[in-house]
Parts: sequence; C-alpha cells; structure tokens
Amino acid sequence: MMNMKTDIRNFTLDELKSIMLKMDEKPHRAEQIFLWLNQKEVTSFSQMTNLSKALIQKLGEIYSIGGLACEEHLVSIDGTEKFLWRLEDGNFIETVYIKEKNRKTLCLSTQVGCKIKCPFCASGLLGFVRNLTPSEITSQIIEIQKKYNIRVTNIVFMGIGEPLDNYDNLAKAIQIINHPDGINIGARKITVSTCGIIPGIQKLKKLGVQVELSVSLHAANNNLRDKLVPINKKYPVEDLVSVCQDYYEATGRVITLEYTLIAGENDSEKDARELGAIARRLKAKINLITCNPVKPSHKKLEPRGIIKFRDNVRAKGVNVTVRKPRGTDIMAACGQLAATKKR
Repeated sequence: MMNMKTDIRNFTLDELKSIMLKMDEKPHRAEQIFLWLNQKEVTSFSQMTNLSKALIQKLGEIYSIGGLACEEHLVSIDGTEKFLWRLEDGNFIETVYIKEKNRKTLCLSTQVGCKIKCPFCASGLLGFVRNLTPSEITSQIIEIQKKYNIRVTNIVFMGIGEPLDNYDNLAKAIQIINHPDGINIGARKITVSTCGIIPGIQKLKKLGVQVELSVSLHAANNNLRDKLVPINKKYPVEDLVSVCQDYYEATGRVITLEYTLIAGENDSEKDARELGAIARRLKAKINLITCNPVKPSHKKLEPRGIIKFRDNVRAKGVNVTVRKPRGTDIMAACGQLAATKKR
C-alpha cells in the first residue's frame, strides 16, 4: 500500500527551513533534521534525539522517511556490484557500485525506464514509466552506505534514465548530495551524463554547483547520430556542440565526450576524425566505451579495432581513454541496465 505522507527526504535544506518557519520552529531545527536524514541516515523521526517530542510527533503526522527495498544484489567476478531496488509503487531501478582502490563510485538511476530509446541500450527498451524523486535518487547512496558502513566518494548519474530529462528532481538531489550537512560529496566528484538535452545543460550551467558534465555523443555527425541517439533529431550535433562550448566557458569544467564503439557503424577513420575535431573545439576529453550489444545487429569492436580508432582520434591532439568494462557478467556495464531480475 502506498504511503500517503510526504517523503521528507525530498527536501533541500532551504525547503526544510521554510517548513520549520511554517511550524513556528526555529530555523536551526531544519539543519538538525537535514543532518539526521542525510549523514546519520536515520529511518524514523524518533531517532532524532535532539528534537523535542512535540516536533517529532508533528513531523511523524505529516511526513515519512523514504528508503528503498533491495530486491536483488549481484556481485561480478571483477568486484562490481549491482542492486535492484523495488520502489514503493512496485517499479524497479538499478544502482551499480564500483570499487577501485580508494574510490567508491555509485552509478545512479534517475528515472524508471528511459524516453531516449538508444538502440544499443537496454534501459531504453523498457520504455519510460516516470521520474524518480530526489529521495529515490539520494536513497540509492544512503542504502549502500548503510549496508557497508562506508562513505561513497564519487557519484555518476549514468544509470537508468536521462538525468536532464528529470532536471528539477536531479538538481535537488545534487544539492542534497553536495551540501556539507547533506551527504557531503564534493561537486567535482559528481558527474552528470546526458545524451544532449540542451535546455537541461543550460540550466545545469546556472545551478551554482560545479559538477562534471559528460555528454553521450556516440556519433559525430547528424545522419549517424539520428540513428544511434534519436534525441539528436530534436537537438542536432551542431547545436549540442555550441551549448557545450558555452558550458565550458561559463564553468571552466572540462567536458567528457562518451562514445560507444559499435563495429561497422561508428568506428571508421572518418568517424574518428569528426569526433576528434569536436573534442578539439570543445577542449574536451573522450572516453571510448566497448559496446555491450542488446540486439544481434550491434557488434562489439575487437580490441585492435578499438586501439586503431583511439589512435586515429588521438592524432587530432585530444585526450582519449578507453573505459575498462566492469560488471558485464551481471549485466551492470554500460548499456546493460534493464531493472529486471537475473535469469
């Protein structure tokens, strides 16, 4: 049964301060509640021991404290972990946890399903159901931190969904994650990955939190990108490059161009030259990704083909890396998240 109370984890600190004023409470109560929710990770108002009994009662009558139910937890042979979460309405999302030395990175989902429908990505095959709330986004971090008694160091919004298609909730989640009294992860340790939602990039530029921006390009000309990233028909390459240039100039943050290599589709020498030219114009980094096919028509590029493509791009004088695939055996790698139980 759905909880009809409002989830208090959805609020930023400023919003909580407004709520406290309406309750005739002092503003510092908001700071205490915010800290309990996001750093002390409590699950009930009764655990907030520095609040009065009267305030605890008032909060409990109006609000709930959100969380996620773990439906399945898988561990890859390379150590990558994947969590399938059941939401309160019965829908599912996934989170990927990647450990590398001192880095503890979470790949977060922002939507149930995805509208973009890139043909090489399993998330788009689900269709779009709904946006995640700020609480459902931040709870992915809180649940894993509680499970392992750890502090996550890095966040990438690269899970199920297009983050900038859920901009308002994403922005609130970022503010909660970044705030010193919130989850407290530095802005430069937070990456937002987008397929190129131009209005969202323009808004993100003005958010005031200097997160990293990653653009899933996958093709460097309109004819090919229309097929691989259908939103390109609405936001074509030349317009996307222009808004990315504005973002770089306004924030000073180097943009990463993500490029999934699909054998016989976007791996030619011409593709490499075009990609290198865009990266050079934007002073951007390039991250090459191995395709994890979800359809028989899409093929992985052989390692020597990846190296050849990398070298052709690098000849343009730009920074190129090849992302090491992680969690492919548990369907946790790029393009594999589908929010279904492993069969």
